[in-house]
Amino acid sequence: MRHTLADMVAAVKLHSAMDRPLSQPWWRLKVWQRLLLGVVAAILLGVAGVLLLGPAQRSVSIPAASLTIATTERGVYHDVIPLTGEVVPHDTVDLDALEGGRIERVLVQAGDTVTEGQSLVLLTNSALELDVLDREGRLVQSITESQSYQTQLEQNRVANQKALAQIDYDITRLRRALDRREGLVAEHLVSVESRDQLKDELDHDLIERPMQEESNRRQERLRQAQLPQLQAQIAKLQQDLVVTHAKLNELTVRAPVSGLLTSMDLTVGESRNVGDRLAEITPATGYKLSSTVDEYYLGRVRPGQAASMELDGKSLPLKVTRVYPQVKSGGFVVDLAFAGPTPDGLLRGQTLQGRLSLGADVQGLVLPAGAFLERSGGDWAFVLAPDGHRALRRRIKVGRRNAEQVEVLGGLAAGERVITSDYTGLERIDRVDLK
Repeated sequence: MRHTLADMVAAVKLHSAMDRPLSQPWWRLKVWQRLLLGVVAAILLGVAGVLLLGPAQRSVSIPAASLTIATTERGVYHDVIPLTGEVVPHDTVDLDALEGGRIERVLVQAGDTVTEGQSLVLLTNSALELDVLDREGRLVQSITESQSYQTQLEQNRVANQKALAQIDYDITRLRRALDRREGLVAEHLVSVESRDQLKDELDHDLIERPMQEESNRRQERLRQAQLPQLQAQIAKLQQDLVVTHAKLNELTVRAPVSGLLTSMDLTVGESRNVGDRLAEITPATGYKLSSTVDEYYLGRVRPGQAASMELDGKSLPLKVTRVYPQVKSGGFVVDLAFAGPTPDGLLRGQTLQGRLSLGADVQGLVLPAGAFLERSGGDWAFVLAPDGHRALRRRIKVGRRNAEQVEVLGGLAAGERVITSDYTGLERIDRVDLK
């Protein structure tokens, strides 16, 4: 079979065409391939946008009339905070039930002036009365037994002394009798046996005397050691008897101090347990002020700091006397006492407005305080551009603050204007456009 030149050329072209790779259009690719191409394209477009346009700013438009704008300026920072003080008694005595029982009589009412030791309430408690009688009986029995033992010790001491005295008497008597018998025996008027009998009795007493004397000495030492303990025991039992009997007196509630009975809500016939609050007495020791301070100032308020309160157009000087460090509801409590005499006309529960000085006045960069501090914490703020049409978020640093001023330590210059109103909803915003 013969092949022409044209057939051979055609065969070579066909073989070359079969060796080249075939390309497919993007719409014929598989699904995962198309997704991969889309992600790569998005990333490339984002990178190109950042390189060409820079990072996008999050902005919001707000009417200028709804914002509070203040100017940073150099001036005097007054390191004071406002105070609202409540007039409270300087001392208050709570009267609790020392013994439980049924209220038999109420002798006074709230608002009465009472004197120390005055009877206020009468209670009855049958179980307590029976218990006291039982304890008293046992204590009296113990006292009687101790006193009997003490009496027995004294009787033994007297008996021992009498026994020794009797021995001494017998020795003296027998010696005299023996001397007389010696002469009578020589004259054969008395038998030798009677003389020897007297001599034996004398020898017996002379032997018995040191034994009795040593026994008396030992018993006396024992008595001297037991006697103080016994006397102390009797005194303790007598004291317990007084305390036990006094429990019945505690059924009569008396005023511990003189003063005004400010609180008492009791009803005849109701029962009260031990420790229940019965009344409150306010002694005539004057008044003080109690004020709640924001917890932000907890580390800066100390006893001895000066304060002032306004009363009838006059400024009253006070000083901090006590700081209660426990924080409740975002604040802590301080007590303030009047630096001078307590003013007349104060009423319990009355509120006074004033200021507490935390330090001396200083020169510096200050900014009027505003609600923006609650959201930013003083770490950033929106500062107006020179044209006044927009405000940009900026990092700042603030120091001390009070209800009216904020001490600016960095990030702001004198004359710059700052949005000081509430930043709620602006935490993630970089620019505020003022309409």
